[in-house]
Amino acid sequence: MSYSTMAYFRFIKKIKIPTALALFGALLTLQACAPNKIYRDTYSVCYASPTQSCDKQAISIHNQGTDGDFQLGFVEYDDQGQLRDRKQMQTVLDHYYPIAGQDDVILTVFVHGWHHSAAPGDGNVASFKEMLKQISLREAQSSKQDGRPKRRVLGVYVGWRGDTITAPVIQHSTFWGRKAVAHEVGLQGVSEVLLRLEEIVNVKAAIEQENPKPLNSRMVVIGHSFGGAVVYTSLQQILADRYIDSRKSKNYQGNAQGFGDLVVLMNPAFEAMRFATLFDIGQSCSDVGVPCRNYSPDQLPRLAVLTSEADAATRYAFPMGRFWVTPFKTHNTLNRLIDTSQNAKAIEVNEYSADNKTIGHFAPFWTHTLEKLPNENVRSDAFNYRSLGNRWAQLDYGSTLELEEVALTHLDRSHPRNPYLNIYVSEELIDGHNDIWGEEVQHFLQDLIIIATTPER
Repeated sequence: MSYSTMAYFRFIKKIKIPTALALFGALLTLQACAPNKIYRDTYSVCYASPTQSCDKQAISIHNQGTDGDFQLGFVEYDDQGQLRDRKQMQTVLDHYYPIAGQDDVILTVFVHGWHHSAAPGDGNVASFKEMLKQISLREAQSSKQDGRPKRRVLGVYVGWRGDTITAPVIQHSTFWGRKAVAHEVGLQGVSEVLLRLEEIVNVKAAIEQENPKPLNSRMVVIGHSFGGAVVYTSLQQILADRYIDSRKSKNYQGNAQGFGDLVVLMNPAFEAMRFATLFDIGQSCSDVGVPCRNYSPDQLPRLAVLTSEADAATRYAFPMGRFWVTPFKTHNTLNRLIDTSQNAKAIEVNEYSADNKTIGHFAPFWTHTLEKLPNENVRSDAFNYRSLGNRWAQLDYGSTLELEEVALTHLDRSHPRNPYLNIYVSEELIDGHNDIWGEEVQHFLQDLIIIATTPER
């Protein structure tokens, strides 16, 4: 036994047992603190290989020369929502700008949630890499079918301190602090990087103004858990602005626009009440029994929320965490209208319930369910991915869209092409809060991305 250890135990003997236990707990907690630092602080481009993991680089290139090739950049934030190093973000932007200026791209952004970070070895980093690879493979097949060049697949992983304590059990006490930080990160810093990345996607169109071509570059943003809160906080007002589109020169009601081409929130951990305004905007109903806004067949999904019925963290733990906040606020019961096959219908929205429950577990805001098919629809190598968009355009009230392994069923509570989807997912597809990387739900996400990002002919 070392001298320092012997001295520690002699000190413990001199104090009372409860005090000793408290000190031991404090010592254990200090040792279990999550690192508060930047992880990707090397700004040279790294070519990943079996012998080169690129664990420190802010930019890495993967599977070069194959159909599954992609590039990945990292942007990291501190607890105040500030960039840990502005040079890191600029390195990613400077690397992606010339690529997007020359070639069409699919840019996918992922914001992780609670208990995760941008650390080497984090499971979300590995899973996001696999997702980018699969997007690239599907894009390779789709581009061959269309007879067009394959779009370059670019990824950005947005990292923040998803935990302050790493010790099991104790780390769950970080709920309140990490929720507040998630909203701070979204409010303070992430809006900037998302807008700059959207600018990258549009740069090729600006270059081609004299001889304009179809804009085939696309952007998708994905947030999980408190990462969903980060994304939604940063984009909520932008989404409302893009839907209404109050530009001076606008004099018609066109398709509803969103941010980039698609925003996806997986098991998001924020209150349903925060979604209430966008819910009303998407319904666009004026009176009971009167038809609501009609969406054209080429209206694409702009926001998709997926929540598992088996997500105990957002179903049970989240309301428990909110219990200490909501009693100190006043709440009303709102009368709202939803679009059904029988025209507008009145519903009640209980503000107290919507302020306690997450968006995915608040039934009045559901638009779809997602369930596993009893038998898989096997796809051949010749499967026409462009047909997915055509099938989306044909959706009707209460209809079901059968995809590869899942069935997306419309609940007759909104227009079939309402751009805001709030999907309640079977536990067969997502078995818990962190189980978002399963093959079946990932295939659904990839199909949804294809629907939202397939180039015009």
